[in-house]
Amino acid sequence: MTSSNKTQPGNYFEDFAVGQVLTHATPRTVTEGDVALYTALYGGRFLLTSSAEAARAVGFAAQPIDDMLTFHVVFGKTVPDISLNAVANLGYGEGIFGVPVYAGDTLTADSEVIGLKENSNGKTGVVYVRSTGTNQRGETVVSYVRWVMVNKRDATNVAPKPVLLSLAPTVDVTDLHVPEGLDLSGYDVKRAGSVHRFGDYRVGERIDHVDGMTVEEAEHMMATRLYQNTAKVHFNQFAQSSGRFGRRLMYGGHVISIARALSFNGLGNAFKLAAINAGTHANPVFAGDTVFAWSEILDTAEVPGRRDVGAIRVRTVATKDQPAAEHPYKDADGKYLPSVLLDFDYWVLMPL
Repeated sequence: MTSSNKTQPGNYFEDFAVGQVLTHATPRTVTEGDVALYTALYGGRFLLTSSAEAARAVGFAAQPIDDMLTFHVVFGKTVPDISLNAVANLGYGEGIFGVPVYAGDTLTADSEVIGLKENSNGKTGVVYVRSTGTNQRGETVVSYVRWVMVNKRDATNVAPKPVLLSLAPTVDVTDLHVPEGLDLSGYDVKRAGSVHRFGDYRVGERIDHVDGMTVEEAEHMMATRLYQNTAKVHFNQFAQSSGRFGRRLMYGGHVISIARALSFNGLGNAFKLAAINAGTHANPVFAGDTVFAWSEILDTAEVPGRRDVGAIRVRTVATKDQPAAEHPYKDADGKYLPSVLLDFDYWVLMPL
């Protein structure tokens, strides 16, 4: 009996080329069920993604879905072509969230390979891609760069010529997208659960988000299936049992969503994630780890032409089994400590 070759094994490092455009399969219509599952997984409490009435009161057409749910759905589309054979997703940059996404919208993803570099071990390499998600009208909902370590099919294969790139350290505030029709004059801080507005935050301030959330195996598996993220390192214990850790890795985006949900306690009026400046998955996460988070205010900026909303640049650091912002997160050599899971630099929008 011969074996069929109709299945897709995914791309290995030597299959990528700079300039290559990847059209990702399976457009995904986001439903109210996805929103309910996302809330069940992370428990986010930000006002405008929780209440349709509050969202309409400030100019949204309906209750927008959480920006990170948009990110995850688009990210999941890219996995079979980019990171099915990944060792780990490493980081993000130059991410901008576009038009709001509502239940009923259909999201499609495409990526371009923009950089490549083989690792010194000759067995893996880093692939840099710019991925863009669009809705059914062709409007951009999110665009971002990510880099991922991918296995080679055969260590003896000649690697692609290295192409390195330099990313902007931050997204310029003039490039942030403010939803059309937004008017925060009717924003209800009492219902939002926080009295702290844009002017109450100072550069250098650290906010300990206090709460912790333990990562559960079942919840992580549900989340990756929700996003149709098929990476072997997340799903396949049979394959991972002989790998570096002997167990499945939690999807790094799962930690981002946990940290974002935890940040409500201290950043309750940061109603919209506007841009991702940089993000690093510093150490792996496994079932049973308890995630804590603290944030540092890196910058504040007026949004051009707006008198109701400002932008705050935040670094959120997620740790495992280590509460409290006063703990160091890097050693004397500038390397992340083993307890650090995520270092996430982003812009949020907040009422003035």
